[in-house]
Amino acid sequence: MALIEKFKTSSQNLVNITKEQFDKSYDYAKIKSDSVKEKIDFKIQEKAIINLKAELAMRHKSFDDYTDEEIEVMLTAQKQKIKDTMKNTTLVGALALLGLDFLV
Repeated sequence: MALIEKFKTSSQNLVNITKEQFDKSYDYAKIKSDSVKEKIDFKIQEKAIINLKAELAMRHKSFDDYTDEEIEVMLTAQKQKIKDTMKNTTLVGALALLGLDFLV
């Protein structure tokens, strides 16, 4: 009987160690995923600011001509344009990869 109990406790310990390792790896993936999302958002923000500066330059305006709320609205619109462009480009690329580029 002692051998069976020893085997049960050993196997339970192995299961616990495996669970801990799995949880750690899942947390690492989640942390890295959040890090990648932050980097992407930062790049989108940078590109939106550059696009907004160019648009304001074409209108012969500057950031000083607008309130903070108006700039934030214009910046949000620029971010949305960039995200839409990225979605369309990704969709076209995926369809081309699948050989369904005639649908575009």
